[in-house]
Amino acid sequence: MDTVFHNSRRKLSQGLLFWREAGAGTPVIFLHGSWNDSSQWVSVIECLSATFHCFAPDLLGFGESENPNIHHSIDLQVECLAEFLQALKLEKVYFVGHSLGGWIAASYALKYPEQVFGLVLLSPEGVEVEGQDKYSQKLRRLFNLSPLVVKIFEWLRPVTKIFGWDEQITQDLQLRQVLLEYPIASHLLFQRQQPEIAAELLQNRLYLMEVAVLVLQGGKDAPNALAKSQTYTQLCNKANFKIIAHGGNDLPESVAVVVAADIQDFVMGNW
Repeated sequence: MDTVFHNSRRKLSQGLLFWREAGAGTPVIFLHGSWNDSSQWVSVIECLSATFHCFAPDLLGFGESENPNIHHSIDLQVECLAEFLQALKLEKVYFVGHSLGGWIAASYALKYPEQVFGLVLLSPEGVEVEGQDKYSQKLRRLFNLSPLVVKIFEWLRPVTKIFGWDEQITQDLQLRQVLLEYPIASHLLFQRQQPEIAAELLQNRLYLMEVAVLVLQGGKDAPNALAKSQTYTQLCNKANFKIIAHGGNDLPESVAVVVAADIQDFVMGNW
């Protein structure tokens, strides 16, 4: 039987929030990654909705949720979710978060541990690792690149091919396009002032985590993503770690069945 999804919207004090909902039972909140929206969880929820009550919101500023003209932060996303749970009368839930969603989920559990049964974090952002500053600087340069400079790169394609630079330039311009399509993710990850970002990073607070945590990491993901997942695992008191060897940076889409099975085992207490 096909999974029946209900699409809903609710006006919260921070803005209008959209979410997908399916199933019944133990409530599980799915938070999408930096360069995505709630649709990335559809395949996973199709595997789990027979057992759990699944909610997948578009984070504020993403997808069909409102993008209010306010200063976005991780704490703003946490407070938006807190109001969302209160509106739906969900007293205690599991959170599943990918990338940026993992950072927000972990931040929520640190602030409101009494409302969280446990966390499943897939390649989570939100901790400082070696090389992160350099990579953030690259993303910032790409995001702020002027359209004129992009045009010049396109005009110089015949020359860049001669020198073997074409592949790297193409990858960088494609990455820039993704960054521009998700301005709130770019703002949260690297466009804010560094002291503000640093204040919301979690490496100095994860020892306070009271809930059980499962960290899932793709074996084919980038080295800094692996380092972040290992940092979460090492610093959280009750954390388990699993490498999905054939997975990349898109675990909810590329290995949905495996991810769903791991989430089910975790929620059912089999870890």
